[in-house]
Amino acid sequence: MPIRRTLVVGAVAALMAVLDSPSGAQAAPARESRPVYSYDNAIRESVWVDTGLDGDADGKADRVAVDIVRPREPAQQGRKIPVIMDASPYYSCCGRGNESQKKTYDANGNVVQFPLFYDNYFVPRGYAFVAVDLAGTNRSDGCIDIGGHSDIQSAKAAVDWLNGRARAYTTRTGTARAAKADWTNGNTGMIGKSWDATIANGVAATGVEGLKTIVPIAGISSWYDYYFQQGAPLYDSGPDSLAEYVDSPEQLARCAAVQKKLVDGAPRTGDWTKLWSERDYVRDADKVKASVFAVHGMQDLNVRTKHLGQWWDALAKNGVERKIWFSQTGHVDPFDYRRGAWVDTLHRWFDHYLMGYDNGIDHEPMADIERHPDQWSTDKVWPPRATDTTKVRPQTGSSAGVGTLGLKAAKPGATETFTDDPAQDETSWASAIDTSTPAKTGFTTKPLTKDLRLSGSSTVTVTATPSTATAHLSAVLVDLGPDTIRDYASATEGITTLTTRSCWGASTTGDSSCFLDTKARTAAVDYTVFSRGWADLGNYASDKKGRPLTPGKAYTITIDLAATDHIVPAGHRLALIVAGTDAGLIDPPSTTPTLTVDLAHTSANLPLVGGSRAFAQATSGTARALTPSRLDGVGVPAAIRPFAVPGGAAR
Repeated sequence: MPIRRTLVVGAVAALMAVLDSPSGAQAAPARESRPVYSYDNAIRESVWVDTGLDGDADGKADRVAVDIVRPREPAQQGRKIPVIMDASPYYSCCGRGNESQKKTYDANGNVVQFPLFYDNYFVPRGYAFVAVDLAGTNRSDGCIDIGGHSDIQSAKAAVDWLNGRARAYTTRTGTARAAKADWTNGNTGMIGKSWDATIANGVAATGVEGLKTIVPIAGISSWYDYYFQQGAPLYDSGPDSLAEYVDSPEQLARCAAVQKKLVDGAPRTGDWTKLWSERDYVRDADKVKASVFAVHGMQDLNVRTKHLGQWWDALAKNGVERKIWFSQTGHVDPFDYRRGAWVDTLHRWFDHYLMGYDNGIDHEPMADIERHPDQWSTDKVWPPRATDTTKVRPQTGSSAGVGTLGLKAAKPGATETFTDDPAQDETSWASAIDTSTPAKTGFTTKPLTKDLRLSGSSTVTVTATPSTATAHLSAVLVDLGPDTIRDYASATEGITTLTTRSCWGASTTGDSSCFLDTKARTAAVDYTVFSRGWADLGNYASDKKGRPLTPGKAYTITIDLAATDHIVPAGHRLALIVAGTDAGLIDPPSTTPTLTVDLAHTSANLPLVGGSRAFAQATSGTARALTPSRLDGVGVPAAIRPFAVPGGAAR
């Protein structure tokens, strides 16, 4: 949905430039909004928006708390301003950002502190910042429902109110004092990380008018894929435990019926239910009208990049204007790994899509990708146009479970066998890639003679015969060779927090714009697992429903791997590993199966830049192998699940 370059847009930009000046006089149109308004004197207010729902079944429509900070001067000038919104369940329980900031209020209930820098930076530049408490959290009525209709309606109702389509009140319970958003032009941009980003995705998928752009940072695109992948359980708890994490005991007691629905609707069988259909935003991607600036850590093992890949692909099919940042981090906000560039880029993004500035950001490279810690490359489009899906195939090698990877299919009858070991994980397998071990089978190329780039989402098709009635499968892609990477497996997932602070915008006594600085936390490694995926073999016939397996019978299943953009450099090797339970990331099956893999009917479809020709060139000839002294995963602990939040969803 390209923005039309018309004289009207140019006139709007010119008018904005004039109004951004306190004197109202400026010779030439500006290309950005400027900090000309008082943050200290800004209007701070709260309204309660009627959602039209009664999630807590108390006989009254739920109202969600909407806290607002906006510059006073535009209202005095009669100028209407756009809105930046972060709708979150975390404002009272857990906080936002690296310093876990919460909303704070004075004795009269007036908001004093808004978390993060959005208000400090953007309000002086002529934006309003709106922080919405999702239903059932903080000062809102209703019940949290983990990405369901109530969650999405909490934020959508606020967008509707900003555009004159919903009712709001100046108190939580009163009806006499209606609140009108007559100070805004309705142009709204949503932003947030993790659950907040997920809400932005979900609201965009409603097609609500007035939502001009979203900036989802590590957002979920389908809640089923947060708790399962193709029948394999990814966590040992369901969405009800996440509700327990963000709600108070009083809220949980009031919302017991909703809690029961979450438990009943999300059985640990891994089967798809109506609950998951309601929480699948990908299926409604064709309704998205807003532009999307997606940000994700390629090593995010909380909200994995499968969410980003399927959301991105669905948006692309529908012509949505898009931009993407891919970092080497885990579940981390870009403010904490690329702060200056992030604030500048976000500023220009919002200026363009919310204020109408023709600043050229829509013509800049679509993708920024972190290649090494703090080293970034760009692509005009992502994935690059030269990307082509290439089928690579495993073959047997000189030892059991130690095979090769190439373009030719294995001979009929060629097999490899492994036995599921729930104590092992992808680091165990990768560190022993050249050793015959009973718990995995691995296949590697020769040392590459040229760099080989994978850009997008891969799939691995496995034909396997189990020895028991249940079996789980893991497929991982590995870059074999020494490197220095962000230490995504650490508790801070690739950053180190410093003691110094830098300031981004204006401050008040109760709301500082100064935040702790960070730097990259790095690790020296001998290999890098850069994409992974899992499945229950019982889901061979359908991603949505599992079936018991017949021991001794062969089944074929295609496993979706997480989206990535990774360059395997010359001298390194590319590896594919097929194994069972990936400890710490999926739960084991109820049995301990041995699986025989039919290599002639097993393959990986990889998104290679340059396609099969690039693969053939990179794997031909002789390269000087970069062989480390050992493949023991230096700096990559075996326990690779880095989150501390019960039930998942790190903040």
